[in-house]
Amino acid sequence: MAMFRRKKDDAASQVEGDEKVDLSEDTDETATESADVTSEEITPEERRRRSRLRPREDVDLSNGPFDVDDAPEGDRIDFGALLLAPGEDVELRLDVDESTQVLTGMTAVIGEGGASAVQLQVFAAPKTSGIWYGIRREIAESILAGGGTADEVDGDLGTELHVRMPSQGPDGRTTFSPARFIGVDGPRWFLRAVLSGHAALDDDAAERAMEFVRTVVVRRGGEARAPRELLELTLPPELLAQVREQEQSAGESDPAVSPLERGPEITETR
Repeated sequence: MAMFRRKKDDAASQVEGDEKVDLSEDTDETATESADVTSEEITPEERRRRSRLRPREDVDLSNGPFDVDDAPEGDRIDFGALLLAPGEDVELRLDVDESTQVLTGMTAVIGEGGASAVQLQVFAAPKTSGIWYGIRREIAESILAGGGTADEVDGDLGTELHVRMPSQGPDGRTTFSPARFIGVDGPRWFLRAVLSGHAALDDDAAERAMEFVRTVVVRRGGEARAPRELLELTLPPELLAQVREQEQSAGESDPAVSPLERGPEITETR
Protein backbone atom coordinates (compact mmCIF):
# COMPACT_ATOMS: atom_id res chain seq x y z
CA MET A 1 0.00 0.00 0.00
CA ALA A 2 1.32 3.41 -0.91
CA MET A 3 2.36 5.72 1.90
CA PHE A 4 1.76 9.44 1.85
CA ARG A 5 3.95 12.21 3.14
CA ARG A 6 3.84 15.93 2.73
CA LYS A 7 6.78 18.02 1.61
CA LYS A 8 7.29 21.68 0.96
CA ASP A 9 7.47 23.03 -2.55
CA ASP A 10 8.14 26.48 -4.00
CA ALA A 11 4.97 26.65 -6.08
CA ALA A 12 5.38 25.48 -9.69
CA SER A 13 8.88 26.80 -10.28
CA GLN A 14 11.08 25.03 -12.76
CA VAL A 15 14.36 26.08 -11.14
CA GLU A 16 14.86 26.09 -7.40
CA GLY A 17 17.42 28.56 -6.10
CA ASP A 18 18.13 32.26 -6.48
CA GLU A 19 16.41 32.45 -9.86
CA LYS A 20 13.40 30.51 -11.10
CA VAL A 21 11.73 29.67 -14.38
CA ASP A 22 8.03 29.55 -13.53
CA LEU A 23 5.73 27.20 -15.43
CA SER A 24 2.59 28.12 -13.55
CA GLU A 25 1.67 30.85 -16.00
CA ASP A 26 2.65 32.04 -19.45
CA THR A 27 5.23 34.81 -19.45
CA ASP A 28 3.17 36.85 -21.91
CA GLU A 29 -0.01 38.38 -20.56
CA THR A 30 -1.60 38.17 -24.01
CA ALA A 31 -1.39 34.37 -24.12
CA THR A 32 -4.83 32.79 -24.16
CA GLU A 33 -6.24 29.75 -25.88
CA SER A 34 -8.84 31.82 -27.67
CA ALA A 35 -6.41 34.35 -29.16
CA ASP A 36 -7.44 35.11 -32.74
CA VAL A 37 -5.09 37.72 -34.12
CA THR A 38 -4.66 38.53 -37.81
CA SER A 39 -1.19 38.93 -39.25
CA GLU A 40 -1.61 42.71 -39.29
CA GLU A 41 -2.47 42.78 -35.58
CA ILE A 42 0.28 40.54 -34.22
CA THR A 43 2.27 42.28 -31.50
CA PRO A 44 5.91 41.44 -30.69
CA GLU A 45 4.72 39.75 -27.48
CA GLU A 46 2.25 37.61 -29.41
CA ARG A 47 4.89 36.69 -31.96
CA ARG A 48 7.25 35.52 -29.21
CA ARG A 49 4.47 33.50 -27.64
CA ARG A 50 3.63 31.79 -30.92
CA SER A 51 7.29 30.94 -31.51
CA ARG A 52 7.14 28.78 -28.38
CA LEU A 53 4.04 26.91 -29.47
CA ARG A 54 4.63 23.99 -31.82
CA PRO A 55 2.42 21.16 -33.03
CA ARG A 56 2.30 18.34 -30.51
CA GLU A 57 4.87 15.64 -31.11
CA ASP A 58 3.47 12.51 -32.74
CA VAL A 59 3.60 10.34 -29.63
CA ASP A 60 1.49 7.24 -29.07
CA LEU A 61 -0.37 7.70 -25.78
CA SER A 62 -2.52 4.60 -26.17
CA ASN A 63 -0.48 2.97 -23.38
CA GLY A 64 -0.47 6.08 -21.20
CA PRO A 65 -0.30 8.56 -19.76
CA PHE A 66 -4.00 8.95 -20.43
CA ASP A 67 -6.60 11.65 -20.74
CA VAL A 68 -9.48 10.87 -18.39
CA ASP A 69 -11.80 10.33 -21.36
CA ASP A 70 -9.53 7.64 -22.82
CA ALA A 71 -8.27 5.92 -19.67
CA PRO A 72 -8.88 2.20 -19.16
CA GLU A 73 -10.81 1.03 -16.14
CA GLY A 74 -8.83 0.61 -12.95
CA ASP A 75 -8.50 1.59 -9.32
CA ARG A 76 -6.86 4.98 -8.94
CA ILE A 77 -6.49 7.58 -6.23
CA ASP A 78 -8.24 10.79 -7.21
CA PHE A 79 -6.11 13.92 -6.73
CA GLY A 80 -8.27 16.14 -8.90
CA ALA A 81 -6.25 16.89 -12.03
CA LEU A 82 -4.16 13.73 -11.50
CA LEU A 83 -5.45 10.21 -10.93
CA LEU A 84 -2.67 7.89 -9.77
CA ALA A 85 -2.26 4.17 -9.27
CA PRO A 86 0.90 3.70 -7.17
CA GLY A 87 2.31 0.20 -6.90
CA GLU A 88 3.57 -1.62 -3.84
CA ASP A 89 7.05 -0.14 -4.27
CA VAL A 90 5.83 3.46 -4.61
CA GLU A 91 5.47 6.06 -1.87
CA LEU A 92 3.60 9.22 -2.84
CA ARG A 93 4.67 12.54 -1.38
CA LEU A 94 2.76 15.77 -1.62
CA ASP A 95 4.45 18.87 -3.07
CA VAL A 96 3.01 21.81 -1.14
CA ASP A 97 3.66 25.52 -1.57
CA GLU A 98 4.58 26.49 2.00
CA SER A 99 3.36 30.08 1.65
CA THR A 100 -0.10 29.24 0.30
CA GLN A 101 -0.47 25.61 1.43
CA VAL A 102 -1.57 24.79 -2.13
CA LEU A 103 -0.86 21.30 -3.46
CA THR A 104 1.26 21.90 -6.57
CA GLY A 105 2.42 18.43 -7.54
CA MET A 106 3.10 14.85 -6.52
CA THR A 107 6.38 13.03 -6.11
CA ALA A 108 6.51 9.26 -6.40
CA VAL A 109 9.45 7.72 -4.55
CA ILE A 110 10.21 4.34 -6.08
CA GLY A 111 12.27 1.42 -4.87
CA GLU A 112 13.88 0.38 -1.63
CA GLY A 113 15.33 3.33 0.23
CA GLY A 114 13.83 5.82 -2.21
CA ALA A 115 16.35 5.02 -4.92
CA SER A 116 14.40 6.88 -7.61
CA ALA A 117 11.87 9.68 -7.66
CA VAL A 118 9.38 10.99 -10.20
CA GLN A 119 7.95 14.48 -9.71
CA LEU A 120 4.65 15.12 -11.50
CA GLN A 121 3.01 18.43 -12.34
CA VAL A 122 0.20 19.11 -14.80
CA PHE A 123 -0.63 22.35 -16.61
CA ALA A 124 -3.21 23.71 -19.01
CA ALA A 125 -2.21 23.89 -22.67
CA PRO A 126 -3.67 25.21 -25.93
CA LYS A 127 -6.10 23.06 -27.88
CA THR A 128 -4.08 22.83 -31.09
CA SER A 129 -0.46 23.46 -30.06
CA GLY A 130 2.04 21.81 -27.78
CA ILE A 131 4.14 23.66 -25.20
CA TRP A 132 6.83 21.07 -24.41
CA TYR A 133 9.11 22.44 -27.15
CA GLY A 134 9.24 25.88 -25.60
CA ILE A 135 9.40 24.66 -22.03
CA ARG A 136 12.37 22.36 -22.57
CA ARG A 137 14.23 25.15 -24.38
CA GLU A 138 13.71 27.42 -21.38
CA ILE A 139 14.87 24.70 -18.98
CA ALA A 140 17.95 23.96 -21.10
CA GLU A 141 18.90 27.63 -21.46
CA SER A 142 18.58 28.15 -17.71
CA ILE A 143 20.73 25.15 -16.83
CA LEU A 144 23.36 25.89 -19.47
CA ALA A 145 23.59 29.48 -18.23
CA GLY A 146 24.43 28.14 -14.77
CA GLY A 147 27.22 25.91 -16.04
CA GLY A 148 25.28 22.66 -16.32
CA THR A 149 24.60 20.46 -19.30
CA ALA A 150 21.39 19.71 -21.19
CA ASP A 151 20.87 17.23 -24.04
CA GLU A 152 17.77 16.31 -25.99
CA VAL A 153 17.27 12.55 -26.28
CA ASP A 154 14.60 10.55 -28.09
CA GLY A 155 12.48 8.62 -25.60
CA ASP A 156 9.37 6.46 -25.52
CA LEU A 157 7.20 9.53 -24.93
CA GLY A 158 8.96 11.81 -27.38
CA THR A 159 11.86 14.16 -26.80
CA GLU A 160 13.38 14.03 -23.32
CA LEU A 161 15.77 16.53 -21.76
CA HIS A 162 18.68 14.94 -19.89
CA VAL A 163 20.47 17.42 -17.68
CA ARG A 164 23.23 17.80 -15.14
CA MET A 165 22.30 20.64 -12.81
CA PRO A 166 25.15 22.47 -11.02
CA SER A 167 25.07 23.38 -7.36
CA GLN A 168 27.64 24.36 -4.75
CA GLY A 169 28.50 21.72 -2.17
CA PRO A 170 29.32 22.33 1.50
CA ASP A 171 33.01 22.46 0.65
CA GLY A 172 32.46 25.12 -1.99
CA ARG A 173 32.97 22.79 -4.90
CA THR A 174 30.48 22.59 -7.76
CA THR A 175 28.49 19.38 -7.87
CA PHE A 176 26.07 18.20 -10.53
CA SER A 177 22.70 16.54 -10.04
CA PRO A 178 21.41 14.48 -12.97
CA ALA A 179 17.75 14.53 -13.96
CA ARG A 180 15.55 13.56 -16.88
CA PHE A 181 12.71 15.86 -17.89
CA ILE A 182 9.79 14.15 -19.62
CA GLY A 183 7.09 16.28 -21.25
CA VAL A 184 3.77 15.05 -22.61
CA ASP A 185 1.49 17.34 -24.62
CA GLY A 186 -1.99 15.91 -24.16
CA PRO A 187 -5.38 17.25 -25.25
CA ARG A 188 -5.38 20.74 -23.71
CA TRP A 189 -3.01 19.67 -20.94
CA PHE A 190 0.72 19.28 -20.43
CA LEU A 191 2.19 16.70 -18.05
CA ARG A 192 5.73 17.17 -16.78
CA ALA A 193 7.61 14.33 -15.12
CA VAL A 194 11.11 14.76 -13.69
CA LEU A 195 13.12 11.62 -12.99
CA SER A 196 15.87 11.85 -10.39
CA GLY A 197 18.03 9.51 -8.34
CA HIS A 198 18.83 6.17 -9.97
CA ALA A 199 16.15 6.78 -12.60
CA ALA A 200 18.19 9.69 -13.96
CA LEU A 201 21.22 7.50 -14.61
CA ASP A 202 20.22 3.86 -14.85
CA ASP A 203 18.06 2.68 -17.76
CA ASP A 204 16.45 -0.14 -15.77
CA ALA A 205 15.47 2.25 -12.97
CA ALA A 206 14.24 4.75 -15.55
CA GLU A 207 12.11 2.04 -17.15
CA ARG A 208 10.40 1.34 -13.82
CA ALA A 209 9.81 5.05 -13.32
CA MET A 210 8.33 5.35 -16.80
CA GLU A 211 6.01 2.42 -16.07
CA PHE A 212 4.55 4.54 -13.28
CA VAL A 213 4.32 7.62 -15.52
CA ARG A 214 2.35 5.62 -18.07
CA THR A 215 -0.31 4.80 -15.47
CA VAL A 216 -1.03 8.50 -14.86
CA VAL A 217 -4.46 9.82 -15.83
CA VAL A 218 -5.03 13.57 -16.36
CA ARG A 219 -8.38 15.24 -15.74
CA ARG A 220 -8.13 18.75 -17.17
CA GLY A 221 -11.71 19.90 -16.75
CA GLY A 222 -13.60 22.14 -19.15
CA GLU A 223 -12.72 25.53 -17.70
CA ALA A 224 -10.99 28.12 -19.87
CA ARG A 225 -7.40 28.40 -18.67
CA ALA A 226 -4.31 30.21 -19.86
CA PRO A 227 -1.50 28.02 -21.25
CA ARG A 228 0.88 26.88 -18.49
CA GLU A 229 -1.64 27.51 -15.73
CA LEU A 230 -1.15 24.91 -13.01
CA LEU A 231 -4.12 22.55 -12.83
CA GLU A 232 -5.69 22.14 -9.41
CA LEU A 233 -4.75 19.15 -7.28
CA THR A 234 -6.81 18.07 -4.29
CA LEU A 235 -6.65 15.39 -1.63
CA PRO A 236 -9.35 12.75 -1.25
CA PRO A 237 -11.03 13.10 2.19
CA GLU A 238 -9.64 9.80 3.48
CA LEU A 239 -6.07 10.75 2.54
CA LEU A 240 -6.45 14.23 3.99
CA ALA A 241 -7.36 12.61 7.30
CA GLN A 242 -4.36 10.26 7.00
CA VAL A 243 -1.93 13.14 6.36
CA ARG A 244 -3.29 15.09 9.31
CA GLU A 245 -2.96 12.05 11.56
CA GLN A 246 0.64 11.54 10.45
CA GLU A 247 1.44 15.20 11.10
CA GLN A 248 -0.13 15.05 14.55
CA SER A 249 1.77 11.86 15.42
CA ALA A 250 5.06 13.35 14.25
CA GLY A 251 4.50 16.49 16.29
CA GLU A 252 3.60 14.58 19.44
CA SER A 253 6.46 12.10 19.21
CA ASP A 254 9.17 14.69 18.73
CA PRO A 255 8.50 18.45 18.60
CA ALA A 256 11.77 18.92 16.73
CA VAL A 257 10.60 16.73 13.85
CA SER A 258 8.70 18.65 11.20
CA PRO A 259 5.74 16.84 9.60
CA LEU A 260 6.66 18.73 6.43
CA GLU A 261 10.07 17.11 6.17
CA ARG A 262 11.22 17.20 2.59
CA GLY A 263 11.69 13.98 0.73
CA PRO A 264 13.81 13.35 -2.40
CA GLU A 265 13.92 16.60 -4.36
CA ILE A 266 14.55 17.88 -7.82
CA THR A 267 17.02 20.68 -7.10
CA GLU A 268 17.99 22.81 -10.07
CA THR A 269 20.34 25.56 -8.98
CA ARG A 270 21.48 28.13 -11.47
